[in-house]
Amino acid sequence: MGRLDNKVAIITGAASGMGLSGAQIFVREGASVVLTDVVEDKLNKAAEEIKKNGGKATAIKLDVTDPENWQQVADRTIELYGKIDILVNNAGIHIAKGILDTDMETWNKVMDIDATSVWLGMKIVIPFMQKNGSGSIVNTSSIGALVGGTATGWSAAYSAAKGAVRSLTKFAAQEFGKDHIRVNSVHPGSTFTGMAQEAGIKTKEEMGKVYDGKAALPPFVADADDIGYAYLYLASDEANFVTGEELVVDGGWTTNS
Repeated sequence: MGRLDNKVAIITGAASGMGLSGAQIFVREGASVVLTDVVEDKLNKAAEEIKKNGGKATAIKLDVTDPENWQQVADRTIELYGKIDILVNNAGIHIAKGILDTDMETWNKVMDIDATSVWLGMKIVIPFMQKNGSGSIVNTSSIGALVGGTATGWSAAYSAAKGAVRSLTKFAAQEFGKDHIRVNSVHPGSTFTGMAQEAGIKTKEEMGKVYDGKAALPPFVADADDIGYAYLYLASDEANFVTGEELVVDGGWTTNS
């Protein structure tokens, strides 16, 4: 038996990185997964690859800042699978500007994608979970919500947005506990993903040199799967009595702050 047998999940930002890892892991553990992203070509390719390997997956384009698009994704998921058990709000962006360098356009863009989208996703999906009588929501925050400086990649807007996700998660956990809906946050540290590779970083070890002295565990950066497995635990019934919590996956970074 899989850890997510007969569960239906929506994952945002699932075309690559931590979101794709979560989708692949969820499918292997028995879930039917709706992968969403704005990068449609990569998204479709990811879903097709999962289906070729025998998994149940559907790709749906989603702009996480658009409430109507969110409603379309939720309605389509119900049409295909009959319910929504799990929501992983993973989509996000990072723009490395400090307080004085950040302009209004940058601030609003980061806040909309990294924080407002989390509220929108919960607002649209929670009523379906209430009909189920249960659900699990996993919101991706960051150690940037816990400590500053290098941990935020020197982005004021990112730090603020991830702090908002952390706080909103706790609020939602309190509001919807009565409905048996659990809401938790995952706080990754530095993670080697396709985004890092696109920036010209070829290996974890290369990336880890930047963070030596921050994280405790060599090579000082996580794989996407390290975060995907954190999503899995919180999404599964193994975390049945866990809500409003922060699962930090940072190799010990925040213990050194």
